[in-house]
Amino acid sequence: MPYRVQGVVVREQNAPVSIETVIVPDPGPGEAVVDILTSGVCHTDLHYKLGGISDEFPFLLGHEATGRVAAVGEGVTEVAVGDRVILNWRAVCGQCRACAKGQPQYCFNTHNAQQKMTLEDGTELSPALGIGAFIEKTLVAAGQCTKIDEESDAAAVGLLGCGVMAGIGAAINTGGVQRGESVAVIGCGGVGTAAIAGAQLAGATTIIAVDIDDAKLEQAKRFGATHTVNSRSEDPVEAIRALTDGFGADVVIDAVGRPETYTQAFYARDLAGRVVLVGVPTPEMQLQLPLLDVFGRGGSLQSSWYGDCLPSRDFSMLIDQYRLGRLDLEGFVTERIGLGDVEAAFDRMHDGTVLRSVVVL
Repeated sequence: MPYRVQGVVVREQNAPVSIETVIVPDPGPGEAVVDILTSGVCHTDLHYKLGGISDEFPFLLGHEATGRVAAVGEGVTEVAVGDRVILNWRAVCGQCRACAKGQPQYCFNTHNAQQKMTLEDGTELSPALGIGAFIEKTLVAAGQCTKIDEESDAAAVGLLGCGVMAGIGAAINTGGVQRGESVAVIGCGGVGTAAIAGAQLAGATTIIAVDIDDAKLEQAKRFGATHTVNSRSEDPVEAIRALTDGFGADVVIDAVGRPETYTQAFYARDLAGRVVLVGVPTPEMQLQLPLLDVFGRGGSLQSSWYGDCLPSRDFSMLIDQYRLGRLDLEGFVTERIGLGDVEAAFDRMHDGTVLRSVVVL
């Protein structure tokens, strides 16, 4: 029979979030109900709240989560009741043109649950990124569950469900950082700091953190930055070039997603270097670059969605690196909070005083 649980909902654009009773149906074919253990408070949830992703209110927020499988529907073989899992929003279909080309990390038809969770009055909820994890139980497609070990800190490894994976993947998967290369990361919030950690993990020897906040720059050193640049007081392009023998970095990652930071990234890379955009721009933003400069500098201009990750491949590999002491996932957890603290966590996120607030149920 359906479950009655408590979840964090935003009913209309930029309204305060509220804790509501949510009706979660029994899982249908290919679906799973998951007891949520932890869920990180991600910028994407704030974008949903502000109406920056869609207008399909009300939203059930939360998506960067760990949980334990409580029930599975007919035909589910990926996971079983009792499995500890990270939830993901790239449940590959195996049949679209990307999957057919052997590139499931670009799957164009990822699975979500077909049934809807609702409020008590029957109003259908739109779960953030097809997950909706600020809740005691949620309904997802079984392919959105990636089984993990029992020993790891759930709050730490759950961040692989979105932000930390996006940053690490931007460096390793999209940017293809190699041993001995130089990397610059513009923007040292959660995703940018994760990109720094990914660059260190890949073996980069010069890792330049760029931000306008000295506290964030100091924090970036803990995750592998070898140099820092405060772009409020110095030109980041010139500073990055000066730190790379005048050439520019092999890989520059824009973790902000604004035309001005992307332009800085473009001109701060070496000839034939790579630019990776992982910061999310807003719809009205426009970019202007001289086409001759695009042609003349060579290399590649790439965007990174979810770090171009394949959860079944990348989650376990990164958890292994965490357990070996090579990746400080716990360092990304600034605070552990309850469901009732999400609105305040958005304020702290906006103020830039946290890497991640994590809801613990």
